[in-house]
Amino acid sequence: MRTIDITPSPRRSARPGSAFLGLAAACIVFALVSWRVATAANFEASAEPVTSAPEEVSTDVSAHWPAAPDESELTEAERKTIDVFRRASPGVVHVTNVARVAMRRSYEDAVRGAGSGFVWDRDGHVVTNYHVVHGSDALYVRFAGDPTSYRARVVNSTPHQDLAVLKLVERPKQKLEPVELGRSEGLQVGQHVYAIGNPFGLDQTLSSGIISGLGREIRSLTDHKINNVIQTDAAINPGNSGGPLLDSRGRLIGVNTAIYTLSGAYNGIGFAVPVDTVRRIVGEILNTGRVVRPGLGVMLMSEAEAGQFRLRGVGIASVTADSAAERAGLRSASVSASGEVSIDEIVEVDDQTIRTARDLYDALDGRAVGDSVRLRIRRGERLFEATVRLQDLGE
Repeated sequence: MRTIDITPSPRRSARPGSAFLGLAAACIVFALVSWRVATAANFEASAEPVTSAPEEVSTDVSAHWPAAPDESELTEAERKTIDVFRRASPGVVHVTNVARVAMRRSYEDAVRGAGSGFVWDRDGHVVTNYHVVHGSDALYVRFAGDPTSYRARVVNSTPHQDLAVLKLVERPKQKLEPVELGRSEGLQVGQHVYAIGNPFGLDQTLSSGIISGLGREIRSLTDHKINNVIQTDAAINPGNSGGPLLDSRGRLIGVNTAIYTLSGAYNGIGFAVPVDTVRRIVGEILNTGRVVRPGLGVMLMSEAEAGQFRLRGVGIASVTADSAAERAGLRSASVSASGEVSIDEIVEVDDQTIRTARDLYDALDGRAVGDSVRLRIRRGERLFEATVRLQDLGE
């Protein structure tokens, strides 16, 4: 077997040149060490002596943030927006609709819905949408900065215009601050507007935009037309209903009521009942306890009944005794001894064609008690006209 010898070989004698080179290298190393020592000594001599512990480094991140802007750094537009919110915010409230739910052995309170509202006067009246309070067994109102919920009751409402007036049963601790009223007449497309409300339960939310349309029409829960509605692109979401729409001076110009949406969320189109309508209706409720409703004094047939008798207009099922309709000669539906059915159909109101109850509601919308309307009536094969002076339908 072949092996490898790893035993060191005998050391050879060094050559004379190697000794000279080693001496030169040692001199260079000594010179470098001497220079480093001298430099360190000079630095220590020139340094000031430490007389205190080193300053601690702050770990507070906020210490490095820029200072909050003061009023002088805000733009004029920002100052106006802030002023609108500060002045109107105390008068905007959160309204909670509570229903009594039957359990197995008892009843429990459950939140049916929630919305917004605003203080109308210092007597404790609050205005909101009818659909916010509809079906409630109890209502509670909460103010900005106050965690207490105060009991309220409905004074009266008008489902046709989607408005309701509440009265606080319990007075809040703070002074009531009514929202300043403006006018909806004379508004212009392009005006800046602000909406304050409680979308998705988030209290005191401000959104801004412009008036993007005027004279719009929307439908209430009762399928009645609400006229002269304000269209805005200020964000209005579920929970904003019943809250105020304000102009650039913080004055009420409408009550946020509805949105146009395909998804259930805000799509850039919101609607508000104009303040001129709100002022009239709230005034009627506070002065008389109810809303004056002009009408004919008749009970209409249902769509199913109209289809059954193949009516081309709106059939009158019954006429109220001593009503405006009766005085104008209109009759209730009847069946003769021979089985012949007699039905008065309203086919026109002031030259407007009437085919459905909605058409009739729209034709009478905006009329007042005492106004006269001209009806075109079909009774069997006979057509005739009747002038009816609208009456107060009462409750």
